[in-house]
Amino acid sequence: MDGWSGGREENGDVALRETETRIVWRWSSCKKSQQASSSRHPKLSNTAGPTAMETALFSAASLFHDPDDPDEMQVGAEAGAQAMDYVERVHEFPGMELSIREFSCHQLNANLLWPGTFSFADWLVKNKSILHGRRILELGSGTGALAIFLRKAFQVDITTSDYDDEEIEENIAYNCKANSLDVLPHIRHTWGDQFPVLIPDWDIVIASDILLYVKQYPNLVRTLSFILKEHKGSSQNTGNTAITNKSGTQVPVKFPMFLMSWRRRIGKDWCLFFEECKKAGLEVQHLGDLVYLIYTK
Repeated sequence: MDGWSGGREENGDVALRETETRIVWRWSSCKKSQQASSSRHPKLSNTAGPTAMETALFSAASLFHDPDDPDEMQVGAEAGAQAMDYVERVHEFPGMELSIREFSCHQLNANLLWPGTFSFADWLVKNKSILHGRRILELGSGTGALAIFLRKAFQVDITTSDYDDEEIEENIAYNCKANSLDVLPHIRHTWGDQFPVLIPDWDIVIASDILLYVKQYPNLVRTLSFILKEHKGSSQNTGNTAITNKSGTQVPVKFPMFLMSWRRRIGKDWCLFFEECKKAGLEVQHLGDLVYLIYTK
């Protein structure tokens, strides 16, 4: 990031670089963007190594559609589009607005907020009792927006995590400061590699919209299995609780657990992820609203 460090102006606003633009963006008022695209399918460039992440560049317009639109992934830069290093948007979360700086594009697809972030935030607010007193780890944090929201809303003990990439970590730190938070703990981790923390003690692992790279499902499950099966939380953070599902029924659950939401339609490939979970000895339960509970048997 060229040695950039964030700062604040006298009026309290975060100072923007010349290549940044401040945009007020609201999820409820997002409209369909009609732009030409050379392809409707992901263009992935494979790299060597079992845990290397594929590269994909996504347009902002491709991520947000009206409810009636087919929710397909639109990939590639539109012809003649003007590139920006960053864009800063004000996003509406339950009970607050957050100023989030996003990359205009990022080779690891950690550039923009995904639709599942907002719906998952709503779901977590409805089930906030499960967060009390728990240590939380977010996988695939991207911009860090969801973790920042949870920290500000509920003062939770939360750690962000994403691919081993300096720019991602620095951008999450920037977004923390932009929203008057101390920088959250962060873990750089490539799925499938040895996890940097040998004795994981997070009670809840969360993620939203991370099922993009089908080839990475086995590596994601490998990481997830380690965190859940090697959990060494304190005795006060073990035991059972209950989550209210979509029908209003109280579902008994135990710690540690993985809660995942996603809003991207990825055809039938999502089944492959759950098959990998079951092969690894993990239980999968749909809680409704495209939120899934995954835990050890």
